[in-house]
This record gives sequence, structure tokens and C-alpha cells, in this order.
Amino acid sequence: MNDRLLFTRRTLLGAGLVGAVGLVGAACGVPGRTDDAAATRAATLQLSWLHSVQFGGSYLASDRGWWRDAGLQVDLLQGGPNAPVEPPVVAGTALVGVSAADYTAAAVAEGAPFKIIGVAMQKNPFVIASLPERPVNVPADLEGMRIGMATANTPVLETLCTLNGVDIDAIEVVPTQYSAQPLLAGEVDCLLCWETDLPVAMAVQGVESVTMLMADHGYELHSQTYIATEQSLAERRDDLVALMSGEVRGWDAYRDDTDAAAALTVEMFPDAGLDLQTQQLQAERQVPLMFSETTDRNGFAWWTDESVQRNIETLALLGQDVDASLWDRSILEQVHGG
Repeated sequence: MNDRLLFTRRTLLGAGLVGAVGLVGAACGVPGRTDDAAATRAATLQLSWLHSVQFGGSYLASDRGWWRDAGLQVDLLQGGPNAPVEPPVVAGTALVGVSAADYTAAAVAEGAPFKIIGVAMQKNPFVIASLPERPVNVPADLEGMRIGMATANTPVLETLCTLNGVDIDAIEVVPTQYSAQPLLAGEVDCLLCWETDLPVAMAVQGVESVTMLMADHGYELHSQTYIATEQSLAERRDDLVALMSGEVRGWDAYRDDTDAAAALTVEMFPDAGLDLQTQQLQAERQVPLMFSETTDRNGFAWWTDESVQRNIETLALLGQDVDASLWDRSILEQVHGG
């Protein structure tokens, strides 16, 4: 999941976006279907992590030929520890990248000409996961507990505590690898993780967990966002509209049949070590994060001005100063006919 990657990517960004471009070659690509002569224009979508049903809507768009029908050949490049999203988008190797508001803000602060053109996850996926015997239901429950997490995620925990008046000094941070084992072994009382990752892994093992979604307690930060450069917005608008139109169709199909998306993911990547049951459960749990009343009214990947303001406030607590110009809704307005 991306939360294992976030601060690795920040380290790379700190070394300079241009210098990190050489890492792009480490990514593994999945070419779009090319069996139709109409697919004359090429584009690359840089994913934020390794292939899994996390990107199931994109796989459906590719498999069902929705980009090809629009005259676009889209290659999907997986991310990973050695494949950050931002450098290939800056370099023009990728037309669009899947990122998150805080990474984009950090890149823009370094001079990258990015705009957020779509918001796939309507709710940030970070949760506090605990066991039913000692649950974390609200942020105040964290006081007196041991939380397992990467120490690099300390700003995330600090922000949650600030937003909810929780004394962070009353919480013991235990540095852990990204695994549920410390919680299951009683070494910690809770974990900072993604809703669609460690809780899913525990469920597959038959272990019930309690998850407190941080987005429900003020931690507003757009995740799984689509980013493009200002130059692409000016010079490749038709390609951006075609790519995002395919994404919209793919994710709407994903919502209609998450099992089909999971099965396709396992079929497309037989060497990725993906388990069908895990992919099915992850796909199911991802739906409420990616769809909302806002998307029901306006279409997939839409956002409101109010949510942008809340993001700006959360980013400020994370030490990042941005304004609403970071977001550009013009491509989605064309896609959704607005």
C-alpha cells in the first residue's frame, strides 16, 4: 500500500525531482491494448504503488478498451519504492500520475508545475486499527496506548491529535515495520495503517479488527489523486480528457462489480503474488473511500471547494502552505459535461 511508500517518496523528492527521474526505469509497465488502429496517441499513467486492485478501475478501462475507443493507447506503469510518481510526470514520460495532495504540495514547493486534476479517494484511507478487546473508536482513546507505526508518519499522528485535542505525549509510539504482527502479538495496542491493507490482511486470517477512519475525525487529505503538469493541461488537453474519461468509466464499472475487478487484477498480474480473496475484500472496502454524495451528484473523481479548503487546513498542520490553485477541475468539467 502507498503508506509504506509515502516517506520514501518524500526522501526522493528532497533529493530533487530532476535527479530522481532516472529511477523511472525501475517501474514495470502494463501496455494498453493496441489491437485497434484507432489507438494512435500514446499516453502513460504512472501508478503510485505496486499492481493490485487498488488500481482496479484503471485495469478495467484498459481491458475493456475504453481508452482505445477514444483513440488513446495508455500504458500503466506500477510504482514502488524505486519508482516515485512525480519525476516521470515532470519529465513528460507520464502524462498523468496517481499521487496525493501532500506529495503534490511538496513537489510544487520545489518548483514542480503540477495541478491536481481528479480526486479518486474521497476519504483519506489512513486508519487507526485495533482489536475489539481494546478498541480505538475515537482519537481520545489513543491516550495511554502504544501505537505501532513508521516514525516518519509522526506528522500524521501529530495532526490527528492537534485536530482532536489529544495529548500526543500520552501516546507511546513504537516503531514497527508495516505488518499486523506487532498488534496480534500484543506488542502494541493499535496500528497506523490504511483501511484497505492491514485490516484486510487480518480479516483474511480470520482476525476481527476495529478501524477508526481518520478522515471521520478531521484528517482531510485527498489521496489517490490524479496529477498533470500545467504544460500538459495547455498542450495535451484532449489526451487528458480521454484518459480521465476512461478512468471514470473504469471506476464506475469497478463500483458495479468489485469481484470482477479483483478477478481481472489477479488475472492480469499472475506473477505479483496476489490472492483473490484478499483482492476481493480490498476492492469491497475501497468503495466507500472512493465514492460519496459528491461523486453521486457530479461524477467520479469530483471534489468540492469546501473539501479543498479542509485540505488546505490539514496541509498547513503538516507544514505545507498551499492555496486552492493547486486544484484544477477543468478536465473533469469536460469529462462530465459540466
